[in-house]
Amino acid sequence: MESKTEGNAIIFHRTDAVGTIVIHRPWERNTINEQVVEELAELCKQISLDETIRVVIVTGAGTKFFSAGADPNGRAKEKLELYSSAEPVASLRCPTIAAINGDALGQGLELALACDIRIASSKAHFALSYLAKGMIPCDGATQRLSRIAGITPAMEMILTGRKINASEAFRIGLVCKVVPSATLMAVATDMAQYMAVQSPTALSFAKEAINKGMELTLEQGLRLEADLYFLLHTTEDRTEGIRAFLEKRHPKFKGK
Repeated sequence: MESKTEGNAIIFHRTDAVGTIVIHRPWERNTINEQVVEELAELCKQISLDETIRVVIVTGAGTKFFSAGADPNGRAKEKLELYSSAEPVASLRCPTIAAINGDALGQGLELALACDIRIASSKAHFALSYLAKGMIPCDGATQRLSRIAGITPAMEMILTGRKINASEAFRIGLVCKVVPSATLMAVATDMAQYMAVQSPTALSFAKEAINKGMELTLEQGLRLEADLYFLLHTTEDRTEGIRAFLEKRHPKFKGK
């Protein structure tokens, strides 16, 4: 699956089992408008139906902005609907990596928060300056940021709108790695390719256990983990993993 149609706000390309989604509006700081949301939602539906795509990377075009947030000219003022760019990505069963190539601001940061793993360029900055406009985050930041970085950093970033750099984002756990801009995509791709050769069923179960476990008590979360663990024992991938180990070769997982 490859999409590079002229005029698209989203570009998608893949290498083997790794797909890369690029927000392609560099002339508008990769801001998010209705076209971005619609194309992203449709693309994520297609990815969900393609079992050969096992990991997805999300990034922005250029080196200055991952996304500067919602396009102020991107929707009619009389419309009150919420246009989510985060939800289609969050709903993907396969692992997702945000390769944050530049500033992630407002709804752009909320999109990055919807990914499972975040790797940032050392030049990136992060901010949620909604309150200065008389607004609050509307695409998941009030819920996801506190779960990812903790309630205190979330409170500070949202209530003050303060912009932080990549080093501070790493310190509070907002991103897991900070790398030079020139190596960002290589680092993200290496991580994605490592995951892509694992059992896709095990990957999705591990993701499910972590995400759903955040909403459960410890006892319930441990039960969910155990249930998914035992369910994996009924899969062909589990049999292949054991066989490959005994035969001292790399497993060939099929997601079955």
